[in-house]
Amino acid sequence: MSCNQSPLPTTTKIFHAMRSACRTLLLLSFACVASTASAQEWATKMFASTSHNFGTVAKGSKTEYHFTFRNIYKEPIHIVGVRTSCGCTSPEISKNDLKTHETAEVVAKFNTRTFLGQHGATLTVTIDKPYYAEVQLRVAGNIRGDVSFDPPFVDMGSVDVGAGAERTIRVIHSGSGSWEIKDVRSANTNFEVSLSSITKTSNESSYNLTVKLKPGAPAGYLKNQLILVTSDPRATQIPIDIEGRVVAEVSVSPQLLAMGSVLIGESVTKNIVIRANKPFRVTGVVCSDPAFSCQMTDKSATVQILAVTFKADGNVEKRERQFQIKTDLGEGVVPSVTVQATVEAPAVEASFPPLESDNAEDQKQDAPDADRVSSDTKSLGDSPQ
Repeated sequence: MSCNQSPLPTTTKIFHAMRSACRTLLLLSFACVASTASAQEWATKMFASTSHNFGTVAKGSKTEYHFTFRNIYKEPIHIVGVRTSCGCTSPEISKNDLKTHETAEVVAKFNTRTFLGQHGATLTVTIDKPYYAEVQLRVAGNIRGDVSFDPPFVDMGSVDVGAGAERTIRVIHSGSGSWEIKDVRSANTNFEVSLSSITKTSNESSYNLTVKLKPGAPAGYLKNQLILVTSDPRATQIPIDIEGRVVAEVSVSPQLLAMGSVLIGESVTKNIVIRANKPFRVTGVVCSDPAFSCQMTDKSATVQILAVTFKADGNVEKRERQFQIKTDLGEGVVPSVTVQATVEAPAVEASFPPLESDNAEDQKQDAPDADRVSSDTKSLGDSPQ
């Protein structure tokens, strides 16, 4: 017995075809999104972090965060630019082209002068070489309108090593409510902080905050924060940025002295030049390796030349040592010098031993007979017999 089946109506066929096509497109879109996300992971891996919360900050304060990234690939990287999703944050890139192992920063500047309240932004970094990719960085923070600093941050400027510095900043709270600074904290032990007594008016209270940089602060850039601990339960901590640079009054060239390759038993001498803004005297050079020696003079001058000699001894190896140069200008004034040298073995000439016969009898047989040679050899002047 046979069964006759009626064909599906045309509209039903179209419906099934459309549903199948939509399902295919949906799967392709999911695959495309997953593939794109996976393909751009290589770019995200270069960033040390991709988000930052500024917390609660004062109106008009200098508020920045540096997103550091490093080219961890063999190919050079080119950054096209960075855009922001909100005017509350202005982004900048410190460097657009990065070779292998080079680093750069995306600086996110929170616009505390023109915005108040809770704000956030997404910063999109666009890369076009070696492949196209986008990395999204996110920042957020709460800008208080009733707390401000004058000036906006503690600017130490340029400070000579050993000189120390002192700056004062005014902390202002607007409003008639009770508001106090309970404490000031810093993770950097090179700062000393003092707070004046509170000054109050009908609509404002203020403090003078004095920050002292100790004379023992090492050379280098200052990028730190002070944390104000307040009585306000809504925002118990408010940061203040500190910036500046401690400059050594002495410069050393080069700070990396390459002695090159030296054969065992031989020596090489190269110079280190030290300059200062006033006459000084080198009192000693400290190095843990006796293979390095240094000649210096007792004379006082603004320029000193140290002759560094390396005598290669011991094993074939690469050596890297630190030189600590002491002067009458004080401890830690002169930057340390790194000295590198490679010890190599002398080349060995190839030599082959003479062939020896198996026994003395063979040597005797192989040796020419002096009498026979003498009698058989004729002079060109002899006539035949």
